[in-house]
Amino acid sequence: MFRRGLGQPALFAIIYTSVASAIYFSLGVVTSRALGLTPVVYVLAGIFFALACTTYVEGASLHQDRGGATVFARYAFNELVSFVAGWMILLDYIILIAVTSFSATNYLAAFWSPLGSGTDELLLCFAIVAYVAIRNIRGFSKTRVNRIAALVVADLGIQALVIVLGLFAFFHLDTITDTIHLGDTPTWGDTVFALGVATVSFTGLESASGLSGEVAVGRRGLKRLVGAAAIIVIVVYTGIGIVAVTALPVVGNATSLGRNYLDAPMIGIAESFHTDWVASTLKYTIAAAAAATLIAAANSAMMGLSRLAYSLSTNRQIPSAMGRLHASRSTPFVVITIAAVLAAGLTIPQDLELMVGIFAYGALVGLTIAHLSIVVLRYKEPDRGRPYRVPFSIRVRGGDLPLLAVVGAVLSAGAWIGLVITHGGARWLGTAWLAGGLLLYIVYRTTQGKSVTRRVLVPEAALRGERHEAEYGSILVPLTGSPLDDDIIQTAGRLAAEEDTDAFEDKGATIEALWIFEVPMSLPIDAALPDAQLKQARAALARAKAVGEEYEGVEVATATVRARRAGQAIVDEAKRRGVQAVVLAAEEPSKIRGGALLGGRGGPLDDFVGEATKYVISKAPCQIILTAPPASDVGTPVDARLRADRAAARDGVVAAARDGATPGDGAAASDDGPAR
Repeated sequence: MFRRGLGQPALFAIIYTSVASAIYFSLGVVTSRALGLTPVVYVLAGIFFALACTTYVEGASLHQDRGGATVFARYAFNELVSFVAGWMILLDYIILIAVTSFSATNYLAAFWSPLGSGTDELLLCFAIVAYVAIRNIRGFSKTRVNRIAALVVADLGIQALVIVLGLFAFFHLDTITDTIHLGDTPTWGDTVFALGVATVSFTGLESASGLSGEVAVGRRGLKRLVGAAAIIVIVVYTGIGIVAVTALPVVGNATSLGRNYLDAPMIGIAESFHTDWVASTLKYTIAAAAAATLIAAANSAMMGLSRLAYSLSTNRQIPSAMGRLHASRSTPFVVITIAAVLAAGLTIPQDLELMVGIFAYGALVGLTIAHLSIVVLRYKEPDRGRPYRVPFSIRVRGGDLPLLAVVGAVLSAGAWIGLVITHGGARWLGTAWLAGGLLLYIVYRTTQGKSVTRRVLVPEAALRGERHEAEYGSILVPLTGSPLDDDIIQTAGRLAAEEDTDAFEDKGATIEALWIFEVPMSLPIDAALPDAQLKQARAALARAKAVGEEYEGVEVATATVRARRAGQAIVDEAKRRGVQAVVLAAEEPSKIRGGALLGGRGGPLDDFVGEATKYVISKAPCQIILTAPPASDVGTPVDARLRADRAAARDGVVAAARDGATPGDGAAASDDGPAR
């Protein structure tokens, strides 16, 4: 379960804000291209959304870092692929801010027509973008979620009313089917483009996944969330699509909705009702709801952008200066300002179709990487704890292959290829953005002397402009199962604790508490483990979490790994997790020749640490901090405990196998992610 905070209704509200807003601006573009196939395109878009929803929920529950697809790609592939996903999603956020601000002005034109064109429209666009930027620099308030939830409920009610009244007033199946001539009306190219545009709803999942670690939703809640969101999207999108092509039917290979109401298509549906008072009431109700929803979606997009950009800057995927935090608000004001300027600039051409075309380019790239990441993580981290799993998996080459994620990756990649072929604006501008980002990333990393593919972390304090002699954003602590664990965790907690608990991310440093099951070479790496060892591991991890989180601003992530050698496992985990320090327990050197336990015989005892600790000190990619236990201990506690475990493992594994246990039973080699 995620850390206490926002619940399932809040997550749904954040997801559906983008979904609800998308219908207000995408409907005109989709209908103008897909014509009579608009309902079919929206059914397919709903399926895309359902597949994406399962992928994002598994990924966000697996790695509860803030960042969405860029986080999945980091653990599945490397920093370069992670950057590509993050960079393309940044593009989507910027365009979404521009599109929603632009569309909001066109709906507000229902109250005063000059707002729908010319200088007045641009000035209002700029004002909305500025408002969104200022709101996000001021910071995210959890009370804001309640207002968004109320808006979502009202929006759902209005959209449902439009569907019911529209089907009753306009629906005739022949009005749709008689206009469809596959390959001609509409063309295949237009249909593929319309499908790409319809994927705009996917950004709601990115915004919601950016809140990983701040929600309290259990396994059943996640399943309900996925099911409810997918069903509502399919029903609402398809229903409005049917109403749109029957209220303003296709005539002469075109529709009035795309020709006369492209920038405010729902107003076109409202004005199609023959009863004046119904048309007038719906028009102004829809205009007010659409404007409010679109501005809320722009806010959500900017929130998602700021969190994503912060994640990219702390991982040195974009220059750290872009992620600089506001001195008092602790928000990344630099990147918010840059995004606002770019979004305002995108509204100047007043070309909605161009903007949504570029948006589809970025969305499909990010979605493809997200699906592929989940597939790879099933094999790369098979035993890591997953509160939610993408359903319908099959065993392939020793791993669970998630079929829905595979289908999603194939469909997303296919739609992206079709979009590149059929839409020149998306092809050239989207590719230019991608190429420019790759150039920025490679030049930045290489000039800083950093690897292009390995993770590099920047402490949050550096983004605040603070300077300290040592910064520990994340610390790895291998546990021993002895009373000394409390001392080790307390040492790490003191190093990691922060005074400022009102930071933008509302979090301090992370302690990665690690329990290593050292499996002898004589046994399979996935051999069943004795219950006593599993119980000891759970108890030690639970105790570490309780002790570590007593320090203000510190979070404790708990994990277990299987390995042949403990030292190598510690080094590998330090590299994979990108930690900035490892805290180990080392024995105090003895002044007695030969060591106290050897009766003083032999030469001087200079080998005062065990082999695991020596390996970590010589191979680790980060700073090693050793704590000193009493001199009566033999070797390091890690080494001593592991030597005892080797003998217990041999006997216990054989006994477990004899009792009919299955390799991999229990909590062995699992990882519950950050324990929020």
